[in-house]
Amino acid sequence: MIKSLARHLGHFWRQTRGSATIEFVIVFPAFMVLFVSAFEAGLMQIRATMLERGLDLAVRDVRLSTGSTPTYEELKRDICNGAGLIPNCLESLRLEMRRIDPRQTMNVPVKAECVDRQQPVQPAVRYDVGAENDLMLLRACVLFRPFAPTTGLGFQLAGGEAGSGEYALVTMSAYVSEPQ
Repeated sequence: MIKSLARHLGHFWRQTRGSATIEFVIVFPAFMVLFVSAFEAGLMQIRATMLERGLDLAVRDVRLSTGSTPTYEELKRDICNGAGLIPNCLESLRLEMRRIDPRQTMNVPVKAECVDRQQPVQPAVRYDVGAENDLMLLRACVLFRPFAPTTGLGFQLAGGEAGSGEYALVTMSAYVSEPQ
C-alpha cells in the first residue's frame, strides 16, 4: 500500500499540467498592482493639470478685468468652471489669497489649508483682495479620494489629510493687482 501511494505521488509530482497556472497566480497580482498604480498616477496628474488650468484661467480673468476682485465664492466658481474634471468642486475646493511684499521674506505657510470634512463648519480662510499694484498669491487646495485606496499608489495616498483617506492637490498662482 505504501509503495502504491509513493508511486502515485511520484507520478503526481512529475506531471507538468497546470504549471502555467501557478506562474500566472504568482505574477498576475504584481502586474495588477502595477496597472492600477499607473492608472491612479495618471488620474492624479490629470486632476492636478485641470486644477492648474482652472486656477490659471480664473487668475487671468482677475488680472485682465480692471473692475473689482471677485468674491471668494465667485472665484471658486470660476476655478471650478475652468477645471472641469474635479468632482464636487465647489464643496472640496478651498482658496487662500494673500498680499505678498516682494521686499520681505515670504511669510506663507508651507502647508496649504484644505477642506476638513470632519468639521461641519469650515474656519475662515485668508482672503485678502489687496490694493492697486499689490503682488497677490492665490493658492487652491482640493481633496480627492484615490481610485483604488487599498492597492499600490492609492494605498500610499490614502493616508491623506488627517487620515481621512483623501489626498490633497495644491496649486499656486501669483499676479499683480492692476490699477483701475
